[in-house]
Amino acid sequence: MVELRFSSKAIPTTLLLLCFFLILGNFRNAEARNRHYKWNVKYEFRSPDCFKKLVITINGNTPGPTIQAEEGDTVVVQVNNTLLTENLSIHWHGIRQIGTPWFDGTEGVTQCPILPGDTFVYRFVVDRPGTYLYHAHYGMQREAGLYGLIRVAARDPEPFTYDFDRSIILNDWYHKSTYEQAAGLSSIPFQWVGEPESLLIHGKGRFNCSQSPSLRTDVCDMSKCSPFVQTVIPGKTYRLRIGSLTALSALSFQIEGHNMTVVEADGHYVEPFVVKNLFIYSGETYSVLVKTDQDPSRNYWITSNVVSRNRTTPPGLGIFNYYPNHPKRSPPTVPPSPPAWDDVEPRLAQSLAIKARQGYIQKPPTTSDRVILLLNTQNNISEYRHWSVNNVSFTLPHTPYLIALKENITNAFDPTPPPDGHEFANYDIFNVSPNANATSSNGIYRLKFNTTVDLILQNANTMNKNNSETHPWHLHGHDFWVLGYGKGKFDANNDTKKYNLENPIMKNTVPVHPFGWTALRFRSDNPGVWAFHCHIESHFYMGMGVVFEEGIERVGKLPSSIMGCGQTKGFHRP
Repeated sequence: MVELRFSSKAIPTTLLLLCFFLILGNFRNAEARNRHYKWNVKYEFRSPDCFKKLVITINGNTPGPTIQAEEGDTVVVQVNNTLLTENLSIHWHGIRQIGTPWFDGTEGVTQCPILPGDTFVYRFVVDRPGTYLYHAHYGMQREAGLYGLIRVAARDPEPFTYDFDRSIILNDWYHKSTYEQAAGLSSIPFQWVGEPESLLIHGKGRFNCSQSPSLRTDVCDMSKCSPFVQTVIPGKTYRLRIGSLTALSALSFQIEGHNMTVVEADGHYVEPFVVKNLFIYSGETYSVLVKTDQDPSRNYWITSNVVSRNRTTPPGLGIFNYYPNHPKRSPPTVPPSPPAWDDVEPRLAQSLAIKARQGYIQKPPTTSDRVILLLNTQNNISEYRHWSVNNVSFTLPHTPYLIALKENITNAFDPTPPPDGHEFANYDIFNVSPNANATSSNGIYRLKFNTTVDLILQNANTMNKNNSETHPWHLHGHDFWVLGYGKGKFDANNDTKKYNLENPIMKNTVPVHPFGWTALRFRSDNPGVWAFHCHIESHFYMGMGVVFEEGIERVGKLPSSIMGCGQTKGFHRP
């Protein structure tokens, strides 16, 4: 055997450092794992709020299984579509899909739907820690029960401590099927979906069957459901990861007698602040710290309530169970009163309070290369009710944009891009406008790669007098900096001077408040095609959304598994 000896003098310092970093890099890469999941998606009869109906389950459950991983891991999900008569796609909400834009799970944008009986494999890297979501992104299937949580653990220490880590998904629940709702939205005369019958806390609620005496007991039976219970140990600190996947409702979340310290929003650390009511909008996630420091001899109410819409849906109720009290033991008090549904001020105050945590601030570029003002309005087109952005109501093409652009299928969608603004100077956001020249289109915005883009979301009056709704907007493939919120009409000369460029939070979903505006900034640095839309199911279905393309020439070879619809039928290989 030949023994090799090296003098430290003979090895340059740079080479030693290179070897060290290579070893460290390989060590860190070795830590990353593949996390495999196999899901069977099907319809089953369930009674999450006592009312029996068909719901979409994953391996027999709704919410579906929580995906748990560490940052840097690769998540592999094999989805078997056993819905029998429906297509399917699943969006990984908050996962940026860097290098895998075809697995974003947005039917019509990044992939063809998964056909009944087919199996599709999603594979993507979870590149940063935080709390994220997954849900159906085909038609209005999300509100039928296909949703769940993604929890990505940090490899480095987090800037807060806790004893236990728990998750809660908030939802609203309709008794009508998504087909009935979609048919009403697409009818003349227009038939609105109405308010949800129930609010669910992690898939559990309680509808009062006696309100509808005509319902048979085999359809509505109050013995068939139970409230959500979160059991806790006195004297501990709990991290609660709270996500909202409501179809319509903005919510207020509360734990009776307990403060909540907000520490994370959409995967980013927040400069901590304390709330009693957490306002949360569809598509948002928060982590809050809760100390179990109250009287341990009793249980406490967990409540969710509708805000921003006239409250007709009863509260969602759960039990914060102090061990060793019995988990079914009701609290000795009535549930706490919710905030006034129409009081915008506390909701706006919470939005303004969310700042990036010191030590974790990613400052935005100080200027932008392009400004796109998005005025959302409600209008009629050929007597059908729509939501529009800059007077254009969005429709999905039969051939997904990502495939059409990458494969140079030139006639798959309207080549005319939507406008960067509207005749805004003369538009009265406080009154009903007929918007008589509104049109429908599947045109998209083409962004120059690696530039800075500002998005100004402007809210206005609906087709009902003195009415403006809260819209949570979600951007796929990116996080954005939230530069500011404001009341009334956006003033480009003065409101831009108030932007927070020092410590703005980064998010993927953000509300625009009634008769107000929200300003966002992001970098177009993720090659692909990405949806940006209102996360209210019926609003996106009715056209409130846009699509951005950036760096399509940098996208790698597309997998054939995403093809098979529209003009890509011949491209699909099982």
